[in-house]
Amino acid sequence: MYRKTVRPARQPAAPGKSVVDPAAWTKERMLETKEWIYHLTDEDVADLDAAIRGVEARGMDIIDITKENFPLPTLGKSLALIREELLDGRGFVLLRGFPVRNYTRAQAAAAFFGIGQHFGRAISQNKKGHVLGHVKKLTDADYNQQSHANVRGYQTNVNQRFHADSCDVVGLLCLHPSKSGGLSSIVSSVTVHNTMMERRPDLAAELAGEIYFDRRGEVPEGKDPWYILPVFNYDNGYFTCRYGRQYIDSTQRFEQVPRTTPAQKEALDMMDALLAELKMDMEFRQGDMQFLYNHVTLHARTAYEDWPEPERRRHLLRLWLTTDGARPIPPVLAERTSGIILKDTRLKAPLEAE
Repeated sequence: MYRKTVRPARQPAAPGKSVVDPAAWTKERMLETKEWIYHLTDEDVADLDAAIRGVEARGMDIIDITKENFPLPTLGKSLALIREELLDGRGFVLLRGFPVRNYTRAQAAAAFFGIGQHFGRAISQNKKGHVLGHVKKLTDADYNQQSHANVRGYQTNVNQRFHADSCDVVGLLCLHPSKSGGLSSIVSSVTVHNTMMERRPDLAAELAGEIYFDRRGEVPEGKDPWYILPVFNYDNGYFTCRYGRQYIDSTQRFEQVPRTTPAQKEALDMMDALLAELKMDMEFRQGDMQFLYNHVTLHARTAYEDWPEPERRRHLLRLWLTTDGARPIPPVLAERTSGIILKDTRLKAPLEAE
């Protein structure tokens, strides 16, 4: 059974002040306690076995799995506490011990999708309508960010810079780890904000102003190819952060977007430096499931070397989840966390990367 952690009380967040929030953790504390790792028990795995058999017996498509038709009598109790930890606590958790080798791809995907439904509802991750995503290198060609501005980083093996995805909670299931590299880096955006407030409050103020983000070619009908959102937001007394330096920098390709000011660049550079200073790295094992609350957690990935054999290459399944009970967020961010839906988008859950 997952053990609920003791959390400091949240205080209303406001511009110009440090944020008091349970999600303001440090890597030193996390590496010391390991309280963020939940080891699945034999009873938990038995729950998943039974739920998977139920899906197969009914001939269900993965996209039709819900919390109600994927019951987890034992594991579900822990997942309810973990969901609370994600939304109102530290904002991340790692589930360890899922024996993914014992399952087919469809069975593993059903288990992962079903667990995700106990946290929220799966939404579209791209213009293809994928509610089950695949983090995998899709081409052997060299990737260059400047010449491939519309390419998504998860389709490459290069390092991914710190960012937050367009959802409330993002989940990853490691089917196959890389030969080397590919570390998952996470950081508390609350701690980053507070550290910047201590050292350079003037730069923190720059990031609370208007910042332009690139949609990278996934533009809803009637919208600009960019959107405007502060990096640091304080909505109804709740702090949220949205960042992605590559998405900010690439807006400069649009003539209509204002040029980044020297003060903004200095603030963005300091943000990057603090992310590198305060981050915690973790290495995925086969079967690990990581869930992050995007509003208070940023994540990145180091570059990796793949195995030469296609069947051994690094492959993660991904979920984007929207949740009831998430903290108040600005309207433009709420729009971004409802999934990527274009005119011809149709939802699907492919078992292979596309």
